[in-house]
This record gives sequence, structure tokens and C-alpha cells, in this order.
Amino acid sequence: MRTLILSCLVLLAACSSTPDNSKEDSRKAAETNASLARSYMDRGQYEIALEKLKRAVAHDKTYAPAHTLLAILYETIGEDDQAEKEYKMAVKYDPEDGDVNNNYGAFLCARGKSKEAERYFMTAVKDPFYSTPEVAYANAGSCALEQDDLDKAEIFLRQSLGYNDQLATALLPMAEVSYRKGAYLQARAFLQRYESVAQMTEESLQMGFRIESELGDQESASRYRTELLEQFPGSLKANGTASREQ
Repeated sequence: MRTLILSCLVLLAACSSTPDNSKEDSRKAAETNASLARSYMDRGQYEIALEKLKRAVAHDKTYAPAHTLLAILYETIGEDDQAEKEYKMAVKYDPEDGDVNNNYGAFLCARGKSKEAERYFMTAVKDPFYSTPEVAYANAGSCALEQDDLDKAEIFLRQSLGYNDQLATALLPMAEVSYRKGAYLQARAFLQRYESVAQMTEESLQMGFRIESELGDQESASRYRTELLEQFPGSLKANGTASREQ
């Protein structure tokens, strides 16, 4: 399964005193706890982060970023049922927010619910305040690619690259789309663009080997195979690639 990208939530840090019953102070307390939780999550301190996020939604159950962070945290620790509940709560309380919709779409796509996920990706890009529509389009393209819908994947990925022509998470799947369509020179071009902006991965090295093999460039194919085996010696894909060429 291709990795989809979660949107970074921008949390409003607030200097809050002891909350009272007012709506404004409750929201400030929720923001403060969510902001602290985000910092703990970044450090891998999930238990403390969970406590802070529970406090955040206790102060203000309508604060969507706290529900999204809770969902991401539950997803991280493998509690998918709880994660989905929190994603749904986030969408309920902020149904048009780009970050909220993109993250829920990524969650759904990772679980094979591509059609449902697409709806949330498209809602994300319609948010005029969403700062990274290229991420949602790239996710929609990768999701379509997982379902072997190459035409739809290409449409979404090209829309992503229209916003940011150096987005690695759109360039690599575009190389794969082109490869699957038999456009090997185009696939090579997208992979080269990817290599200029991102580090080589097992997936990109495997893609390079496949592309160059189809183009008949055995020297380049061998280079990709060698790098694949050196960087990922325990990979079944790498071993499979090696055995086919021996």
C-alpha cells in the first residue's frame, strides 16, 4: 500500500488560565491542550498526548483539530475503530476543513475504501483556506492508483503537480502510472524528477529497475538493481529482482 500524506494541523497556541464555563475560555483550553499534545506526539510520548487530547475535547467537544489529532494518535497505536470515530467527529464539527477531510480520506484509502475516500479528498481541495491542495490531490491520485484506475490517478496527480511540480508524493506515482500505461520514456522522466527532489527509496529503485529494463538500458537497470540490493539487502523485492537477472 502506498503511503498517503497527512496534512499538518495548524494549532492555535493559547495562553490560557484556569478555564471557566465561557465558550471562549473553553476553546482556549482545548487549543492549549491540543497544542501540547501535538508536541508530545512529535516526541513519541503518546500516553501523555492522549491525556492532553482527552482534556482538549472535554473542554470543547466541537474543536475539530483535537479530534483529528486523537484520530491520528489512535491510528498510530493501532486502534483503528477509535481512530475512525474521532475522524468522523472532526468532520462533523468542521465539515469543510481541508486538513480534516484530507486526513480522513487518507485513513479511508489505507483501508481500501477508495470511493469513500475520494469524496473527502475533493472536499479538502474545495476549502479556500486549505494551504496544501496538492497533498489532497496527490493522495486522491495514489488512492486511484491502488485501485488500478490509471486514468483517474493521472488526472489527480497532474492536478497535484499543477500546484507543486516538485511534490515527490505525486512524481513517484506518476512514474508508476506512466509505466503501467507503457509510456516508459515518460515514466523515466517522472522518476528523474522525483530523484532530483527526494531520497531514493526501495519503491523508487524498484521502479527505476523496471523502467530501464523495459527501455533496454541494461547498464542503468543494473545500477538500480545494485543500489536496491545494497540499500535494502533483506528486501524480498530486491532478492526477486536479483534472481530474475541472474
